[in-house]
Amino acid sequence: MSTLKVESVRCVFRNEEHNAFTDLCIFKGWVYLTFRSCPDGHGISRTARLRVLRSRDGREWAPVAEFGVRDRDTRDPHFLAFRGRLFVYTGTWLCPEGWTAYDINDHLGYGAWTDDGVTWNGPRALEGTYGHYVWRAAAHGDRAYLCARRKRDFAHNEPGCEGGAGTAAAMLESEDGLIWRYRAAFTESWGDETAFVFDPEGKVTALARRLGDLPSVVCRSSPPYAAWERHELDRHVGGPLLATWNGRLLVGGRKSCGAAVTALYWLDGKHLVDICELPSGGDTSYPGFVPLDEHHGLLSYYSSHETGGTIQQAAIYIARLNLGP
Repeated sequence: MSTLKVESVRCVFRNEEHNAFTDLCIFKGWVYLTFRSCPDGHGISRTARLRVLRSRDGREWAPVAEFGVRDRDTRDPHFLAFRGRLFVYTGTWLCPEGWTAYDINDHLGYGAWTDDGVTWNGPRALEGTYGHYVWRAAAHGDRAYLCARRKRDFAHNEPGCEGGAGTAAAMLESEDGLIWRYRAAFTESWGDETAFVFDPEGKVTALARRLGDLPSVVCRSSPPYAAWERHELDRHVGGPLLATWNGRLLVGGRKSCGAAVTALYWLDGKHLVDICELPSGGDTSYPGFVPLDEHHGLLSYYSSHETGGTIQQAAIYIARLNLGP
């Protein structure tokens, strides 16, 4: 069995702001990195903006886009390469000046996109996402899919930012990456951030974080995604990553037992197999990953272990991974 090693870890972006919630993508020969920057820290803020950087080799990065949405907190950006375009999606909280009535029902997804990686369009509100907090995206065949957290039946009897047992993690579907409709539910309750991948036949495997510190859930389904298999893992994974690499499923996210760190695992059927912990601490997690080839890959994540360990400042890191023989 191949052994995964961390060859190096470099800080690629740091300022006096909170930089967090990363993703990576390869598009037309370039590696793209996205994350959120906010001068007001981790929490909901209308000052938040999304950054997009790109690199030829994962070492030197240059900015190519930056955007925000008026009166909304932009966070958790994720890429999707689909129909010859590169999309970056963001879930947004409504937060005009003085606003304190944060509610999932006010969520709205936004997307920006590019055909060449340099000239960007948007951000534009994603039709069909009002009342949804959009998260990771993936494509299979001629359809794109989004994880979108929402209150069951868009109920108004559970105010606040945590919907608990009444919150579902929905799977939305699109033909163009901009107009979305409901397709299925990864989880019907305690829904939260969900990472997912498709195999060549369209079978989906998802890793669903659940609110609080409840154990994460692995969800599996085949087209048309009407019947689901779900089982609990033995631990909670915060800000989860799920990616296919060399025929295996790589998992990353915050390990919460003891001091918080960003950790990597293999998903082996119904179990997580520990790989390693990355240099990290404090406010950390939300990794992104791209394979460069069968044996080399890049992993992005954020951490505050070198910025004071608080939720006010954090930096962006890139780890180079080696999947040896």
